[in-house]
This record gives sequence, structure tokens and C-alpha cells, in this order.
Amino acid sequence: MYKPVHGGDIYSEQNKGSGKNLVDYSANVNPLGLPASVKEAIKNSIRNCVNYPDPLCRELTEKLARYLNVKKEQLFISNGAADVLFKLALALKPRRAVLLAPTFADYEKALRTVDCKFTYYDLQEENNFVAENDLLKKINSRVDLVVICNPNNPTGKLMDKDLLLELLEKCCRTGTRLLVDECFMDFVDTEKAYSLSSKLEKYHNLIILKAFTKTYAMPGLRLGYCITADAELIRGLHENGQDWNVSVPAQAAGIAALDEENYLLASKELIRIERQYLTAQLEALGAKTFGSEANYVFFKLEKPVNLAECLRKYGFLIRECDNYHNLGSTYYRIAVKTRYTNRALIKAIKEVRRNALVIGNY
Repeated sequence: MYKPVHGGDIYSEQNKGSGKNLVDYSANVNPLGLPASVKEAIKNSIRNCVNYPDPLCRELTEKLARYLNVKKEQLFISNGAADVLFKLALALKPRRAVLLAPTFADYEKALRTVDCKFTYYDLQEENNFVAENDLLKKINSRVDLVVICNPNNPTGKLMDKDLLLELLEKCCRTGTRLLVDECFMDFVDTEKAYSLSSKLEKYHNLIILKAFTKTYAMPGLRLGYCITADAELIRGLHENGQDWNVSVPAQAAGIAALDEENYLLASKELIRIERQYLTAQLEALGAKTFGSEANYVFFKLEKPVNLAECLRKYGFLIRECDNYHNLGSTYYRIAVKTRYTNRALIKAIKEVRRNALVIGNY
């Protein structure tokens, strides 16, 4: 039986009888929840569900282009960022690719569908899981695609700005596509945030991946997109999938979400404060953290060995990271939520550690 490799699978826990009141820390969703205006837009869109969705997402595309300050012809909107990845694989059909490790699993999964061969650049714990200049040595004319998640999932680390620009320039020289996943960039402090969107016009080999999913707490709706100045690629994305790939409610939700500027400012401030709180609390418990810049905290905790399993009994689901390439069973990722919930999680971790010490499972 197929087993999903991502966080957010509360349904498997419900089938076990343990997910009814589970607090999901395994999925990195905006802790402020779905904005009220988005809920209202979804509700009002129901009357239009008797019609097929707009296959070109015209209203959403127009508004998103203005919001991002890009040309509408540079946007492709689809059923979540993960769906865009699979369409990119079909449209590009890369033969060789370079991936970081650890990173989001669906890059590899999408590339496997077109028999793409890939090599890993292993991020090192002693370097805080940040790529260094030797990454550039992996890029040559035989590499068709390089995928960078910035900030990276699950580490939350940003790539050095200068290195990212060097990488983009080298990929241009070697005829290599550079796909930069910026799905978590909206949560990064403004002075540290670094998007490559301003480089799109100059570098037609650049593709930027984004999503409404985590930013506006709407993973159940599925809405993501990519941006590129390569008109042929945009056409190829449309040709490698069915036309009605974004539902009526999802399009309505996206249109409404783009007006939520105060919501984004409030969520960014909340995440900054609570990320600091969780990091400090975890380090006080003996965990090693790595300086995440996103809306989640990546950490290493040696004991107890069954932390995630024990926390499920306390009603918390966290992301075990042992199925990431280049990570082991002592690595975990938790979302950043509100102080009330975060305090309860830290309390549960303390009790798990205390109980493990008493029974010798430590």
C-alpha cells in the first residue's frame, strides 16, 4: 500500500483512532488560519460551481501579476505547487538534475516520472545545512535542471545571496534551468528575504515556484503557481495537463487572499516571535537547532529515540525527518503556531523526556 512521505497526514492518525483531537505540527501552515475574507469568497463561489472553472484563471492571473509586479504571461497557476512540479517535469523532460539533500521530496518524485537522473549535493550539519561554493562544481552543460528550495524544507535555511546569484549566472552559461522554490519566502523577515523575481527578465532559464497554500493557510484548496519569462515553457505547462486544473473555489480564494496585506504582516510578526520562543525552548531541552528563517523549526534531538511516537499520545503530530535523504531518525521539524499551542507542545516534550528517563528508554 502506498504511504505518503509528507507531513499533514492527519487522516492516517484518525484511522488509527488517535487523530480526533490531534494538533498538527507536521504541516507548516500559517498559524492565523484561513482569513475571514477568503472564507467568505469560498462560500460565495459555491453558486458558480455549476460551471467549469476558468481554464486560464484570468481574473486571478491579472490580480496576481499586479501583486507580484510581473507580466501575466509569465504566470502559470495550478492545483498546488506540487502539481506544478509534475507539470514542469513533463514540459521540460530533463535528463539530468541536481538536488540538495535534505530537501522537499516531490522534486525527486516528479523527476522520476520522466526518468530523469539526478545527483545530490549533500548539505552538511557542521555547516548548518547551508550550501557552499562547491555546489557550483556540480553544474555543467550536461545538467538540465537545478532545484533550490529557498528557504529550504525542512531546514528553514536561506541560501547565501551571492552564491544564489553565482548559481543563476552559471546555470545561464551552461544552458541549465534553475528552479527556485520560494513557497516559504513570505514568512522570512523582510530584511533577510531574497526573491529572484527581479531577475526573471534577464534570465529566461529561471523558474520561481510559489503557493498560496502555506501563506494563507489553505492547503485543503490546493493553489500554487510558477513564474518564468520563458513563454514556450508556459505554453508547455498548459499543454501537459488538463485545462480545468484550478477549481472555482480555489480561484475565488486566491483572488480574495491577495488583498490580505495586514494578515500577512501580522502573521510574519507572530511567526518571528514564536519561532524565537520555540527555538529557545528546544535548545533548553538539549536540542540542536539550525537557525530556521521560515515558519517552522528544524532540530536534532538524540533522546528519547521515539519522540514523535510519544508526542502522538499527548495529541501532537510532528514531522519525523528520517525519510529525507541525508537525514536520520534524530531529526524533526515542527511548525510555528500560537504561544498557547506552542507552550503546550513544549510541555508535552518535557513530559515525554521525563517519562523516558524514568523507564530507562533514554
